[in-house]
Amino acid sequence: MEFEGKALIRDLKKFFNLEQLTGNEDSLSRWVVVPDINRPGLELTGFFKYTEPKRVVIFGTKEIAYVETMSPEALKYAFERLTDEYTPVIIISRNMECPPLLQEIAAYKNFPILRSPLPTYRLMVDVVSYLDEKLSPADNIHGVLLNVFGKGVLITGESGMGKSEIALELIRKGHILVADDRVDVVRIHNTIFGQAPDLLRGMLELRGIGIIDVTSMFGAAAMIDRTKVDFVVDLQKWDDKKEYDRLGIDDDGVIRILEMDVPRLIFPVKEGRNMAVLVESAVIDFTLKQKGINSAKAFEQRVYDFIASQNK
Repeated sequence: MEFEGKALIRDLKKFFNLEQLTGNEDSLSRWVVVPDINRPGLELTGFFKYTEPKRVVIFGTKEIAYVETMSPEALKYAFERLTDEYTPVIIISRNMECPPLLQEIAAYKNFPILRSPLPTYRLMVDVVSYLDEKLSPADNIHGVLLNVFGKGVLITGESGMGKSEIALELIRKGHILVADDRVDVVRIHNTIFGQAPDLLRGMLELRGIGIIDVTSMFGAAAMIDRTKVDFVVDLQKWDDKKEYDRLGIDDDGVIRILEMDVPRLIFPVKEGRNMAVLVESAVIDFTLKQKGINSAKAFEQRVYDFIASQNK
């Protein structure tokens, strides 16, 4: 598992188009490593115990109003602590004026203070969402990711199992490619998203043909940048000695991706099987199960009812 682990203040400023009040370009090289914010209520009173020092600090209307009631000594103590080497940045909402003493201390320390026109609540939500995504755990998986009937399907299996060929057939049927060969996955909250590396985006490798540009062949609608990973189709070589489930009652279980369980379907690969149609059918069945409609369980109950009627 890989972790991006940190986000630059420079990127945060650019993404939200924030106005820089203090600090030079070097001050924007600070890192954010905690995906949360701090509104310094108790800190302005001088109470810093239990404060997480690595959070982005946001000054809203209440903080600015309280600052105006504080003595110069209390202000200096609070501002010195809030602009230490651990705090990544201070952002002021609603385009309010920065307290002069805070601006003076920050300028002396080359500490970045930024300003946003957004209301405080909106700024808080947007910054946390941005950091949550930037600091999310990430990994990469060998496989093909498509969006089939609105569901993100990750097709995995050994090399030579025909993953890309299945993807091509699904694309021809109107489904959408996300990534081929390598899928970069990221966990945001309790959802796994997948996308292609920049180098491979929109490309599909077919043995005997080479690399094809999906958007050039099938149009821009044949590819999207990212999709949620709803379930995994694991291709395995057909084993004549193995007894496969024919009713769909047995559960293939889950696969662990970034500490989350993702439903998995095992597809035995054999000549003559139309794998693209099977993937489509699996997606429809998966969608029905999410809605509480389980055909295999319904058939199992029908068999039990038939046996019970015969015994009577």
